[in-house]
Amino acid sequence: MITGSMVALVTPMHEDGNVDWDGLTRIVDFHLREGTNSIVAVGTTGESATLDVTEHCQVISRVVKQVEGRIPVIAGTGANSTHEAFELTQEAKGLGVDACLLVTPYYNKPTQEGMYQHFKYIAERVEIPQILYNVPGRTSVDLLPETVERLALVDNIVGIKEATGDIERAKRLIANCSADFAVYSGDDPTAVELILAGGKGNISVTANVAPAKMSELCRLALAGKADEARRLNEELMPLHSNLFVESNPIPVKWALQEMGMIEGGIRLPLTPLSEPSQAIVRDVLKRNKLL
Repeated sequence: MITGSMVALVTPMHEDGNVDWDGLTRIVDFHLREGTNSIVAVGTTGESATLDVTEHCQVISRVVKQVEGRIPVIAGTGANSTHEAFELTQEAKGLGVDACLLVTPYYNKPTQEGMYQHFKYIAERVEIPQILYNVPGRTSVDLLPETVERLALVDNIVGIKEATGDIERAKRLIANCSADFAVYSGDDPTAVELILAGGKGNISVTANVAPAKMSELCRLALAGKADEARRLNEELMPLHSNLFVESNPIPVKWALQEMGMIEGGIRLPLTPLSEPSQAIVRDVLKRNKLL
C-alpha cells in the first residue's frame, strides 16, 4: 500500500506552452531529495486536461525512468471517455508505473451506476492497482460513498483520493471498506484529520513547494502524533489556502517559478497568476521561508 505524502506534480512548461523537460527533471530531483513519498504524474495539477495523449505518456515515462523505483509513481489516467481512460491506464501500466489515479468522468454527469460501470470496466481489463479520484468541485459529479463501497470490492481498485474535505464521509469509507482499501486525502487543509481518522496519506498540491514539511506532516499523522501534526498543519494552513487563490494549478506553478524551480509556462484556457494574487502568494512563500 502506498502511504504518506504524494505530490500532485505540476507539468513544467516553457513560456510558449511546450513541455519543459529540463524543468521536469529538476522538480522530480527536488522531490526525491526532499522526502516526498510518492509522485503523481499528470493529474489535475499536472494539466492533464490540456496535454495531448503523446505528451501525457511522455511525462509519465520520463518520471518513471528518473525515479528508478526509489519511490512509487502513480499515473493520472482518468478521462470522461471510458475507452480513453482504459487506453491511458493500459499504456501507463506498460510504462512501469506502480498505480493509476482515475478521476470521475467529468462533463458527462453519469449516474452512480454509470460511474460504477466505468471504473469496473477499466479495473477488469488492466491489471494494475487503481485509485479512484472524487473531486466534485471540478467534475460536477460526486462519487457517493455507497458507490465507492461497491467499487472497493472490485479487484485492482485499491483506494480513493477523496477531495471533498468531508471528514465524516472519509470516516464512513474507512469504516465500511476493507483494511486494504486506502482512503487518501485530496484536500490539503483537512489531510491531517483524515489521516488521523485512519487515512493512508495525502495527494497534495502544497507538497509541490513544501515537500519536506508535507512529508513530515504525513509521517506525524500516520504515527498518531496528533498534536505535533496539527501544529505543523496550522503553520502550513496559509500556504494550503493561498495556493488556491486562483484555479489550481495557476498559483502553485507561479510559486515554483518564483522559487526558481520552473519557467512560467501554462496552457490556455489557464492564464498566468494575476498581479494582485502574486502579492498574496509571494507573501505566504516568504512566511514559510520558501523565498
